[in-house]
Amino acid sequence: MWRRQVPFAFLGKSLADNSYHAMTEHYFAREPTAPRRDIELSVEIRGRHFRFRSDSGVFSAERVDPGTRLLAEVMAIAPGDRTLDLGCGYGVLGIVAAALAPQGLAVLLDRNTRAVELSQANIALNGIPNAEAVLADGADAVADCVFHVVVTNPPVHAGNRAVFAFIEGAHRALRAGGAFYLVGRMRRGVATFTRHMEHTFGGVEEVEKKSGYRVYRSRR
Repeated sequence: MWRRQVPFAFLGKSLADNSYHAMTEHYFAREPTAPRRDIELSVEIRGRHFRFRSDSGVFSAERVDPGTRLLAEVMAIAPGDRTLDLGCGYGVLGIVAAALAPQGLAVLLDRNTRAVELSQANIALNGIPNAEAVLADGADAVADCVFHVVVTNPPVHAGNRAVFAFIEGAHRALRAGGAFYLVGRMRRGVATFTRHMEHTFGGVEEVEKKSGYRVYRSRR
């Protein structure tokens, strides 16, 4: 089984040289400079109770984003599946996936150092033995593992190029027959992303929609 440790020495690197201003930086900044806050969330997903530590400088810090929750509720994960959570934030999708696959593995990947630190803490907080968090820019960082499922609530504010890279990286990371899930909103460009999914995978289908959010799936 593939294993990789989070580079904690890098997580501890000084944030003083970050060029983002705390008031304008986005959750996809590599090293957030926003003042730290201790946030804890409690949610029920797929009939199971989860707790998540959160902080400023990560996506949807004060609540589990409705799109993330919708994707977590509908993604199909078998007990032995290996799942990759691309742009994991503080780890909701990957941790739920790991809980659904006790004989499998979930890899949670993000470029945001604070998000990876939180994901690792939340893996421990929820008693998940089969998940790990990795600091990296994209799926190619875990090219030595082939996944059954890749999931993402993509960083739309990073621009189309970043989201397209997620879609293409998911295609490379999946085994034959594997599934890629993406959640988005129509007013946030999801139609553009689904066109790229169709171009990359050869097909795309809408799995679920609720409150303006839509979950799409492509198969490798």
